[in-house]
Amino acid sequence: MPFFTLEFSRGTRLLPLAIAVSGALLTGATASPRWQLQTSGVTGRLRGVSVVSNMFAWASGANGAVLRTVDGGRTWQVLHVPDAAQLDFRDIDAVSERDAYVLSIGPGESSRIYKTSDGGAHWTLQLKNTDPRIFLDAMAFWTPARGIAFSDSVDRQFAIFTTSDGGATWSRIPSGALPEALPSEGAYAASGTNVAMFGTRDVWIGTSAARVLHSGDGGKTWSVHRTPLATGDSAGIFSIAFRDAVHGVIVGGDYRKEREAIDNVAVTSDGGVTWTLGHERGLSGFRSAVASVPNTARSWLAVGPSGADRSDDDGRTWTAVESEGFDTISFGRHSQVGWTTGTQGRIARVDWSE
Repeated sequence: MPFFTLEFSRGTRLLPLAIAVSGALLTGATASPRWQLQTSGVTGRLRGVSVVSNMFAWASGANGAVLRTVDGGRTWQVLHVPDAAQLDFRDIDAVSERDAYVLSIGPGESSRIYKTSDGGAHWTLQLKNTDPRIFLDAMAFWTPARGIAFSDSVDRQFAIFTTSDGGATWSRIPSGALPEALPSEGAYAASGTNVAMFGTRDVWIGTSAARVLHSGDGGKTWSVHRTPLATGDSAGIFSIAFRDAVHGVIVGGDYRKEREAIDNVAVTSDGGVTWTLGHERGLSGFRSAVASVPNTARSWLAVGPSGADRSDDDGRTWTAVESEGFDTISFGRHSQVGWTTGTQGRIARVDWSE
């Protein structure tokens, strides 16, 4: 589903990240994230980011932009994907220091997936959609070879593609194996984080209708569950993440009302079957991405164009974080170092460790 917002000038200075003392005392937090603004080398909006380790990370965005750092973000290399200058790469998934997939959005042939296996020196076009009704939103991978890509629904049928051979082939899951979609149900291509995975078999997809699709067997069978998040033409689930097989968080809101926070965060502790809305001390605005912080007990960070929030109790309560706005966030799998990206080529390193 397309996702557009008005651009606002906020300048390039990264504000110091400060956690309210009262909030830290209430949550028992022991570490405060430190953010460092870096130079990306591009000026377009960056909505995709994927972190491999403290040193290796990838980012993507408008005008065919794909970036890679191998030195912790001190320098970012701007990579060239052939014939892609007109594409908007809303999602990137790095499966190693040298291997990464990048997904572009848009109707018909604009929806594509490319792959590199040599650090971005060369790219292979793996999936070039030809159906004008397909609109890819995001993807995710269990392993370097096994992954899923999600599209807006077509004729009330979900469109989900899978690969088990490193993207050499992508196959659409038969509609008979999927729940029926609601009218115009899709996903917001805002941050590349509306698809979440855990382990080698679980996958969850958050939709614009505030529903969660779940498969526990690698995509063979699916269930669908309603959530209490607000819905509408510009509202729904924008991001979904799980820290294990049962504890997850969804965030969203209305992207046309960035500073409003009405029914825009919910948590689950049963693998996504039931979701509890966060009313008290919730998010402080619309949030387009949420991530679990590795190697913490129950810490999460949510970001959006108007700011950020943190939670230290598995998403039940949140504390506003003073920061510039960002669109997406990613941490390394076993690292408390991550990156956020946003408008005007903005990119920042986040260090959660003490």
